[in-house]
Amino acid sequence: MIIGLDVGGTHTDVVLVGENGLKRHAKIPTDTAALFETVLAGLEKITENINIGDISHAVLSTTLTTNAIVQNKLPPAGMIVSGGPGVNPEAFRTNQYYYITSGSIDHSGREIQPVDPDEIAAIAAKLKDQGIRNVGVVGKFSTRNTAHETRIAEIIAPHFDNVFPGHKISGHLNFPRRIHTTFLNASVYPLHKTFFEAVKTSLEHKGITIPIYVLKADGGTMAFAASIDFPGQTVLSGPSASVMGSLAFAPEKAETIVMDIGGTTTDMAVLIDRVPLLAPQGIELGRYKTLIRALHSYSIGLGGDSVIRLDGKEITIGPERNGPAMAYGGPTPTPTDALFVLGRVTGGDREKSAKGIQPIADALGLNLEQAAEAVFDRTCRQIMAAARHMIEEINRKPVYTIKELLKGHQVKPTNILVLGGPAGHFVERLADISGLPVATVPAWSVANAVGTALSRATCEVSLFADTQKGFIMAPEESFSQPVKVNFTSQEALQIGYQLLRQKAHKIGADMDSLEMDVLEELEFNMVRGFRMTGKNIRIKLQVKPGLIRNYKTITDKIAAGAAI
Repeated sequence: MIIGLDVGGTHTDVVLVGENGLKRHAKIPTDTAALFETVLAGLEKITENINIGDISHAVLSTTLTTNAIVQNKLPPAGMIVSGGPGVNPEAFRTNQYYYITSGSIDHSGREIQPVDPDEIAAIAAKLKDQGIRNVGVVGKFSTRNTAHETRIAEIIAPHFDNVFPGHKISGHLNFPRRIHTTFLNASVYPLHKTFFEAVKTSLEHKGITIPIYVLKADGGTMAFAASIDFPGQTVLSGPSASVMGSLAFAPEKAETIVMDIGGTTTDMAVLIDRVPLLAPQGIELGRYKTLIRALHSYSIGLGGDSVIRLDGKEITIGPERNGPAMAYGGPTPTPTDALFVLGRVTGGDREKSAKGIQPIADALGLNLEQAAEAVFDRTCRQIMAAARHMIEEINRKPVYTIKELLKGHQVKPTNILVLGGPAGHFVERLADISGLPVATVPAWSVANAVGTALSRATCEVSLFADTQKGFIMAPEESFSQPVKVNFTSQEALQIGYQLLRQKAHKIGADMDSLEMDVLEELEFNMVRGFRMTGKNIRIKLQVKPGLIRNYKTITDKIAAGAAI
């Protein structure tokens, strides 16, 4: 059996799945100030009277980091950036704790200007005085020569909890995206560390000593202990859980919009014939464009507990969440309160919901039920408007799935699958507004935790070779070795596959069922004075995301059971 645990901003979902399907499930209100107690309560519910020895492993996902970005509530982090000639790094400023330093390396990896240790020490002192504990360091061409990032990290490391050199976070060329990628890793670290420690302590408290994995943004998993050094990988792990939880239940030949309607956000994605779309360059979340490999998803700050506002006669929902619905003791009215007023949700205090919706009714000149209907209708219309925007954005660029590039393809959704706590209440209205068939995913209230449990390990490796200078390197893997001038792409691929297997083993992949493929294979001749002097070779390989080998046995049983 496998534990799947998804920590959302509103609820924490925990499931126990096995060959007989969904054996246990629990939905616990998330208390971000007491994550240990939240996770422990969920584990206790699903493991009661269960032989712990029958549980093989646990897989976790979380929307905590995604929610922090969407709601502009990121913990502060510092950035030290060196660019040299060309575009001014100021154009990519992440926040107020952003310092541009001298020192530069050119595109070939040659040092143009050395690092000034005194300048770096002065910047470190300022960041420390500002209360910063985590810092990212990025140089424009550090993927060609890591010396400057390494030197800066060495100088400042004694003064901070963690330093994140950009070349360790991503080995890809793209200066702006590498800055944002490194910044997000540094800024979400405290959130992920709290999550990590809460889960680890909760499992130890229950005496559960099993391998633990965490779901990444690309729908694959990695060893939980390794994730603490790459916390940015957990950004959009929650939306990825939604995709993986719907994968087995989508029509085999259709273009499907997946919507996970939570309390804080609604997360969306697209499946083409049950295959997720991929964001080939990386996550774009809010104003942050990154190199974090991810399934293509779109998150909006709108959920069951989002704040309702009136602008004259116009209702708007979100993006803020001030706590639970008033029916559960929250301070402001929410779409969930509208559902309470309409009698579609029970288990809370309807009178408190009515008290919150009544001022909206008075302002709009409606009775209580009409105002609740207007709030719910507006919620659904905002969700569908966001879905249309997502499709328009996808169709402006080449469409990639996790398997291939679909040349010239335009996504035209033919159905919608919804999941998440309140999903069942949205089916009819979303169908009316969209004109498309809408259905819930089996076990829709905990389907994200099911998807988390059934996901398999994945990873990627990027290499760069310069035969003129005589080296091949993979900065993220701390790998470098000399090569001869006649070094070929095929030899680079062999090294890449070897590194990929080593990385897959390290993150806990099933080594007997690895699906590896080439994402990128480029070769450029370098010419000087009408003579070829060498080659630049770029290789990118992946272990494909997907579900574990025996997933169908489990999902068939879940589909045959009653919806939760």
